[in-house]
Amino acid sequence: MTVNIDWNNLGFEYMNLPYRYISYWKDGQWDDGKLTDNNMLTINESSPILHYGQGAFEGLKAYRTKSGKVQLFRVDRNAKRMQNSADKLLMPQVPVDKFIDAAKQVAKANEEYVPPYGTGATLYLRPILIGIGENIGVSPAKEYLFTIFAMPVGSYFKGGMVPTKFLVADNFDRAAHFGTGGAKVGGNYAASLQAGKYAHEHGYGDAIYLDPIHHEYLEEVGSANFFGITKDGKRLLTPKSPSILPSVTKYSILDLAKTRFGLETEETQISIHDLDQFSEAGACGTAAVITPIKSITYGDDEYTFGDGEIGPMTQKIYDELTGIQFGDVKAPEGWIFPID
Repeated sequence: MTVNIDWNNLGFEYMNLPYRYISYWKDGQWDDGKLTDNNMLTINESSPILHYGQGAFEGLKAYRTKSGKVQLFRVDRNAKRMQNSADKLLMPQVPVDKFIDAAKQVAKANEEYVPPYGTGATLYLRPILIGIGENIGVSPAKEYLFTIFAMPVGSYFKGGMVPTKFLVADNFDRAAHFGTGGAKVGGNYAASLQAGKYAHEHGYGDAIYLDPIHHEYLEEVGSANFFGITKDGKRLLTPKSPSILPSVTKYSILDLAKTRFGLETEETQISIHDLDQFSEAGACGTAAVITPIKSITYGDDEYTFGDGEIGPMTQKIYDELTGIQFGDVKAPEGWIFPID
């Protein structure tokens, strides 16, 4: 089968591929799950996902290597993060092995839609876990649905690996410190829509959130995590907070910065007033990969990083990370999951 897609000009948009995986939880256990060609979900109108937001999701990618093989990147970390999100919303965990197997099945079944090596594009997988069934009261669902669908994608931020301007959303909060900020659940993203829209309308790539208590310390960069490299080039810092989603990409960057480039790495509080300590900054996540930050605007202040170009260490980390993901650089043990 020949797929008629312009691989070099993909955006980040839904596409109805031939296959997705679906599994149901009922009476205390998951069924075996299966692939299906039906991209429509039929659920009861009283399902808790529709009324009370009892649902979580993930995002991961399949990569085409130079040899033509397909591989997943750290899918076990996504599986465990979904388990943490499930615990937060009182949903049954999807076993790690089941999650990994489902992801592999979807990537394999849609293999012709994994973009060619060299295009920079990938096959994005979206796992979802939601509460379904008859349940009108504010209580956990009695049944659950787990599904994974996929689509080929390009860059999340327009232009890809291009320095981008961001705006501090000082009048908005993404999540509460002791709420669901550390889980990948829909409510966090619904809460970001207003600030994101405002940022886009004013010429920024996205909004940056400050902590919900003091409105001083950096949290998320819209749909990604923040990192900064100090002016002496020796340290990579990223915000620490209970309401920040633990990004698989961020922790991969922290590992590579330390073990392969000799940087000191730390998760710590970063005040909005201390941004001048950084010569480079970036937003990182599965969809965003690494997007260099050109500037951050906070009220009347604008903090700029570098000379508007991609910082040298940011470029090195990006090349190392994507090199691992596409199979060109040796990966740390356990990071790569081949599709057989």
